[in-house]
Amino acid sequence: ADQKIPFGAGKEDGQQGSLAWLYERVGYCTASRFKDAMDFTKAGKPGAKRTGYIWELVIERLTGQPCQHYESTAMQHGTANEPLARMAVEATGYMVEQVGFVKSSVPFVGGSPDGLIDDDAGLEIKCPFNSANHLQCFLTGMPEDHMAQVQGLMWITGRQKWLFASYDPRMPQKHQLFTQEIPRDDDYIDSLIIPRVTSLLAEVETTLAALERGGEAV
Repeated sequence: ADQKIPFGAGKEDGQQGSLAWLYERVGYCTASRFKDAMDFTKAGKPGAKRTGYIWELVIERLTGQPCQHYESTAMQHGTANEPLARMAVEATGYMVEQVGFVKSSVPFVGGSPDGLIDDDAGLEIKCPFNSANHLQCFLTGMPEDHMAQVQGLMWITGRQKWLFASYDPRMPQKHQLFTQEIPRDDDYIDSLIIPRVTSLLAEVETTLAALERGGEAV
């Protein structure tokens, strides 16, 4: 397991969304994209998202620049509502510390928790643009789609649990905030996340080496 990140360790980091934060992440496989790293077809071949992500990281390593991503209306909605969601979580009794980009002991692996809680937990906030996705959480819990990111952040930070929060201020008070504590699943981390993330990074290195050879003047 990674070295545990103590509460209070993130105060010097670049604020999430800042230019410094964007550049810190260049060439890194980040927890928010672990789901893409784990994209394989039923036949066991790399899916389009995994392949696309490998090229994205190759380009970032070659240029030293962050790849530009289109920010959809849904993403803008999430960014605008995240501070309100954090306040709503804190109002339920959690002390949340904001941090920047946390680098793993594994080279070129990192993640940006939406917060650290006490000494052994963290926070992942989602503010769905589609209210149905938010309300569904009250019936079936955290969507499986977020498992790779949440477990990945526990791997990176060495923490044992993560608070998943879904927030929608458009809903009546009772249904504005959903929270669920997700325990660390070492089997999931060891059998799925670690091998697929490390193999993705190996492919990035192999591609860079091949480009280096192919880029030599004849």
